[in-house]
Amino acid sequence: MTSEVIIDVQPKDISIALLEDKQLVEYQQEQRTASFSVGNIYVAKVKKLMPGLNACFVDVGAERVAFLHYLDLGTQFYSFEKYLKQVVSDRKKLYPIQKASIQPELKKDGSIANTLKVGQEILVQIVKEPINTKGPRLTCELSFAGRYLVLIPFEDSVSVSTKIKKGEERSRLKQLIQSIKPKNFGVIVRTVAEGKRAAELDAELKILLKRWEDVITKVQKTTERPQLCFEEESRAVALLRDLFNPTYDGIHVNDSGIYDEIKNYLGLIAPEKKDIVKLYNSSVPIFDNFDVTKQLKSGFGKTVNYKHGAYLIIEHTEAMHVVDVNSGTRIKKENSQETNALETNLGAADELARQLRLRDMGGIIIVDFIDMKLPEDRQLLYERMCKNMQKDRAKHNILPLSKFGLMQITRQRVRPAMSVNVDELCPTCFGKGTIKSSILFTDTLESKIDTLVNKIGMRKFYLHVHPYVAAFINKGLFSLKLKWRLKYGFGINIVSSQKLAFLQYEFYDANKQYIDMKEEIETK
Repeated sequence: MTSEVIIDVQPKDISIALLEDKQLVEYQQEQRTASFSVGNIYVAKVKKLMPGLNACFVDVGAERVAFLHYLDLGTQFYSFEKYLKQVVSDRKKLYPIQKASIQPELKKDGSIANTLKVGQEILVQIVKEPINTKGPRLTCELSFAGRYLVLIPFEDSVSVSTKIKKGEERSRLKQLIQSIKPKNFGVIVRTVAEGKRAAELDAELKILLKRWEDVITKVQKTTERPQLCFEEESRAVALLRDLFNPTYDGIHVNDSGIYDEIKNYLGLIAPEKKDIVKLYNSSVPIFDNFDVTKQLKSGFGKTVNYKHGAYLIIEHTEAMHVVDVNSGTRIKKENSQETNALETNLGAADELARQLRLRDMGGIIIVDFIDMKLPEDRQLLYERMCKNMQKDRAKHNILPLSKFGLMQITRQRVRPAMSVNVDELCPTCFGKGTIKSSILFTDTLESKIDTLVNKIGMRKFYLHVHPYVAAFINKGLFSLKLKWRLKYGFGINIVSSQKLAFLQYEFYDANKQYIDMKEEIETK
């Protein structure tokens, strides 16, 4: 199996696609100015206590207040609380955590009203991003995730991933980490640490300790509250930290800054794989070149087609996701109805497992498969679904088919489900329903080119249009493109872009920066 990561960096957002055997299996898109990110650490203030929920609302300096439940305070909350007071009491000399005394553990059946008070300063970390009307979810159990290790302050235990099965290797890793970790720190050894040398683990442990020191130093030296103390790595690097494996064949990115970040990170965790990072410089959009745009258009939306005319209907409600499996036109005359139902359901299980990862669907998912009478067929479908979900990193649980033929799946949700709008708003009428004659579209483009060249003085630029329009502009020996170049200069470049609607266009300068040339008055 070949795996490739495609990273599309735009001025406003960054999109990351993971391809397995050229098929899109994971997709993430985030605003570059997003205010929340899982893993960020704040020194924040308690804004309001909610004794009925045994929780409180916390001000982390954003529009929406964050939610912190009593059980998320963590067993070592009193140790954090005392250490925080010691740190802020002396702005010049940092009190080392190794000298801090471990306080009694927080009782599980305690009350938020007896533990916190309004206006109190606490160290918190985001564990779940805002979803719909809910603010971010917080915890006071801080952790710093690396490629091989997770560092946890005020713990003293070393845990090894249960996915590492060999007893000798588990003992080796546990003894190794025990010998190198400082006092008052706990460590979780991740699955990918299996077989790694002591030097590699020690190097990462030092990096994680440095992050903790930076957080506490910022808490000590700043008086502004709330305050962001630690920001999670860039989305591209964070994704690679969790996803990267030695089987990757290529990481393609169209931004030199992100390219340098990723190359430096790979130089730390896998120096031998540093050369698989490639800077993409072609004028063709990166997602178009790797067939990501087309898969996004077909993979999202309410209806998703898969093998031989069968399709899924995916609906999202506030409480759950609901999936209906339909055979559509998929009928084989030589097969019985039971066989056709089984084949359709097995194909649906394959596609559904991909959709869960692709859309990052979480919470409760109810799947209505086509009814099957034979118990062995129902068991086969359940086993197929479990096997397909083994590739999913998110925690999940799958139940066998119920008496009603429904399969229930729960999947961990830490951020909103990914939603890509595949419907295209008419770019020429802006939703009004009336447009200029389409035969005059190229005249409109030429007037924009004339403005750029003769009024603004821009000599080199890129015009992105729908593939059909690009074919028309490039058609013939004496093409429209050649006429424009002879009239306005040879700096005009026509780029075919699959993401654009039929009569949509975008201009970019020589540095690939977007130029806004649209006027709504064109439609009147």
